[in-house]
This record gives sequence, structure tokens and C-alpha cells, in this order.
Amino acid sequence: MVKISVQEADFNLQAEYDRLRTTSSGAIVTFTGLVRDFDDHNDSHSGSVEGLYLQHYPGMTERLLAAIVDEAEQQWPIQDVCIIHRVGQLLPGDQIVLVAVSSAHREAAFAAASFLMDYLKTRATFWKKTFSASGEQWLEMKESDRAAAARWQMDGGDKQE
Repeated sequence: MVKISVQEADFNLQAEYDRLRTTSSGAIVTFTGLVRDFDDHNDSHSGSVEGLYLQHYPGMTERLLAAIVDEAEQQWPIQDVCIIHRVGQLLPGDQIVLVAVSSAHREAAFAAASFLMDYLKTRATFWKKTFSASGEQWLEMKESDRAAAARWQMDGGDKQE
């Protein structure tokens, strides 16, 4: 069963992995995003990050994440998915996001997990603000995230292997 959660509380990576693990699973791919202690979004606000604040559009965010999972399920033979994204105040080293995919084969699990993360970064309604000694700043989407998501649209939307 697909799990999608937007929450303030931290998550337990081992518990989520164990939930995805079945006797028919040949692969489980996980990605865990962490808060970095630096900002690389632009040159004017680079430096040490003391905290990160994330907010989202409740209801809409979960629907968008479910739609992204549906797209992945149409392209790859995946068995189960877990997406957990945290919101609220976070500190460097804190877990922000978990994307985990189980499949009978590793190729599908790797591709689907990558697709889900790329689309999560560009389609889901999350807003991020960093806090540092020089102030606070709302972050814009990075061009590298747009480019990563765009690669899934090449050749008429064919899946990438």
C-alpha cells in the first residue's frame, strides 16, 4: 500500500524500509534528503545555514504527490512506494524527505525512485526558507532540479532506463 505523508515529526527509515520489504521484493531503493549546513541556491546568500523552514499547501500537496506516484506506477512495475516529506522548522542534519520504492527488479526501483524525487522537487507545493547569520531567505527552485525533472520528458515522455 502506497504511503504518502506530509508531517512535522521525524520518520524512522528502518521502519519504513521494513514496511516495504516482502518476499516478492527483489529491490528496495531509498533516498533520504537531509538539511545541509550551507546554502547553494545563489551567490548572494551563500554561507552557513542555521535552520530551514518548510511549509506546504495542505491537501493539495498530498494530491500532487499521489499523482506523481500514479505516474511512476504507470511507467515501472513497482510494488510499493513511501513518500514522507517533513514541514516546519528543521536544523542542519535533520531528515527532510524519504522516497522509497520496492519492486521485483532493481532497474524499476532505481528509475521510479529517481523519477519520484525529481518530480517531487519540481511539482509538489513546498516552500523553503533558510535562516543564517545574514538573515532569512525564501528559496527559489534550482535550475538543476528543473533539468533533472525535464529528462523524464525526453522522447515523448518515454521512461528512462
